[in-house]
Amino acid sequence: MAKTAKIKRVLVANRGEIAVRVARTLRDMGIQTVAVYSEVDRIAPHVRYADQAYLIGPPPAPESYLKGDLIIEVAKRAGVDAIHPGYGFLSENAAFADAVVAAGLIFIGPPGKAMRAMGSKTAAREAMLKAKVPVVPGSDGPLVALDDARKVAKKLGYPVLLKAAAGGGGKGMRVVHAEAELESGLRAARSEAKNAFGDDTVYMEKAIINPRHIEIQIMSGPDSKTVWLGERECSMQRRHQKIIEETPSPAIDDALRARMGEVACRAAETVGYIGAGTVEFLVDQEHDFYFLEMNTRLQVEHPVTELCCGLDLVEAQVHVAQGEPLPFKQADVRRAGHAIEARIYAEDPRHNFMPCPGTIVDLVLPQGPGVRVDCGVASGFEVPRHYDPMIAKIATWGHDRDHARRRLSRALGETAVKGITTNTAFLRNLLELPQFKQGAYHTGTVAEALEKPPLKLPEEILDIAIAATVINAFRRDVRAARQVTNANSGRGSGWKNGGQWRTGG
Repeated sequence: MAKTAKIKRVLVANRGEIAVRVARTLRDMGIQTVAVYSEVDRIAPHVRYADQAYLIGPPPAPESYLKGDLIIEVAKRAGVDAIHPGYGFLSENAAFADAVVAAGLIFIGPPGKAMRAMGSKTAAREAMLKAKVPVVPGSDGPLVALDDARKVAKKLGYPVLLKAAAGGGGKGMRVVHAEAELESGLRAARSEAKNAFGDDTVYMEKAIINPRHIEIQIMSGPDSKTVWLGERECSMQRRHQKIIEETPSPAIDDALRARMGEVACRAAETVGYIGAGTVEFLVDQEHDFYFLEMNTRLQVEHPVTELCCGLDLVEAQVHVAQGEPLPFKQADVRRAGHAIEARIYAEDPRHNFMPCPGTIVDLVLPQGPGVRVDCGVASGFEVPRHYDPMIAKIATWGHDRDHARRRLSRALGETAVKGITTNTAFLRNLLELPQFKQGAYHTGTVAEALEKPPLKLPEEILDIAIAATVINAFRRDVRAARQVTNANSGRGSGWKNGGQWRTGG
């Protein structure tokens, strides 16, 4: 898939691990990268990794990473050809996509028209109903008033699910079990949606009990011809937020997989989709599946698809954005082995998963066969309180599911983040749940496990001790190397001058 890119310079309109991940592929393609950062992200890895970096405002996202007009202004000043939005922030903002194109730049994502059709959950439901794609029963459109919500909930029957029409990532979602909870649930869902996406539009669906959450990765070329790249199992969730994802799903056979893939491609082609996207489904206990939503962007969990397909989705995004046909056809897609990903959060599972911002004193990340780490932090970096607390993702590939699971457990055991609390031990416990080992889990499994007495963690102490030993040995080696260098040259270490990064505007 390696070709010479027409695009020469790209602004990555994001932060954290996804900004670093996108920049890496761009660098592989010989494309220069421009980063943007808020005041709290001055020394963030995504800033240091870019060829240029520009300050865009204070820490709150509405004053920095969500300021589309300012980001476009910076893009023009930096002389870029295109903007890649990553995921979150402005990635599913159709008005921003249109504004990028209107400014004479390339938007590395779907066109605004397709984004409007599928990015809004309510519009997507309408489009899928017309395309005869099965959808979860729900409201015909956005909920305008509390009385409307009561009428729809009564028709559907409790429990119901309130969902933000814009965005994703579990933000703006509330399960309502009875009418007495509806008013507060609606208020909370709207508030969270407004803060996360700048849009408080909410709609309602019937809550399906204990479903599997299965998504299909698709890629569409400029001719809207679509290829599906397998499914991802995303049912290990806490409060609608995915924690562990894997491919292939242990609950999907080849026949169901093919049917879901065909429906996902039809859904994308119905709206003239271009680029990478994910069509999400709920699968009930009878293996009937229902369209849930489409994420018109790259997903957090895309690394597991890349590990099993041997493809770089960001590279494919770039080629499609420059008007080239897809570099592969459906018959070319080959999937091998099994991959599992875990999300590392700066949070404390022992205290109701409270976010734990703070300064990372030392960081040790796993290595070895079959391990991929996408990380957005570094030693000395202060994890801010203003953004999602996910700081890294660890994905492992194995010949089969248990091989990948054991590798991921090993990789999490090698991970140490000194200075803040993370969920790594909690993730290892989830990998050891009998339901997960057997592949017999659903979207409520994590919540059920949390209701039981917390598991003892004898391995955790050993892992931390090992990690601490590694950290101390590394620091001793660094100090010794600096002493030798200073003694020989009489000045500071020469490598400091080799990786300079520039700051503009």
